[in-house]
Amino acid sequence: MWLAWRKLRLLVHLLRGMWLVATRFPRASAAERMRLNRAWSIEMLRLAGMKLVVHNDEARLDAGALVVGNHISWIDIYVINAWRPTPFVSKAEIRKWPVVGWLAHQLDTVFVQREKRSDAKRIMHELAARLDAGELMCVFPEGTTTDGRSLLPFHANMFQAAVSASCPVQPICLMYEDAQGRQSTAPAYIGDMTLNDSLSALLRATPLTAHLYVCDPLAPGADRRLLASEAQAAVDGALQRMRGAPAVVETTAEAPLTSSSSSSPA
Repeated sequence: MWLAWRKLRLLVHLLRGMWLVATRFPRASAAERMRLNRAWSIEMLRLAGMKLVVHNDEARLDAGALVVGNHISWIDIYVINAWRPTPFVSKAEIRKWPVVGWLAHQLDTVFVQREKRSDAKRIMHELAARLDAGELMCVFPEGTTTDGRSLLPFHANMFQAAVSASCPVQPICLMYEDAQGRQSTAPAYIGDMTLNDSLSALLRATPLTAHLYVCDPLAPGADRRLLASEAQAAVDGALQRMRGAPAVVETTAEAPLTSSSSSSPA
């Protein structure tokens, strides 16, 4: 009953998100949409039993950058939007998900059909155009989710958008932590899990902390493969740093990990 009640609260919150997007977004400025999106995402994390800690936020870029990071779960998107709302590139199947797919579409998500090579090329051109116009876009270059304990190789295709637009790449790293200060794999949405299975596992493991490390921006250069390799190394380095001292991130005096450079809004 406890689990069903928490799922119902999340569903109600998703429906409230649809109402906000349908009624408030058409008349809202870009800044107001971002504020609404961030506030809604922070509440989503709270209802899911999760708080957010952001590291090295002074390195954050707020325009004209390709944001890339590791991918663990469907909730990654709400973690990133609770930090700083950013449109995503997502697999086309999510467009068909009830409520979530509609919301993603309304929030400027770019959907890609991975099985079609021609579609990847189309997406790359669309990304380059949006980056060139000063927008932010977020991609998960591993191409799938993992349990978060290690990284898969970063595919270089989407990095061509940053090269073509001559815009920087901002790597970010996500890691989830349980109440005992250990890295948690509970939020992972992997293998043959259903969305309901993943949600149940996450809720049973709460309280959780979502750590988001903002890596220093990378210059685009001219080689997408080199750029992908540099981004992967940056994310892996951030994962090792957070894994090495997750229990003291809010009290240590080291600049990137202090509470003054961290945010715990949820």
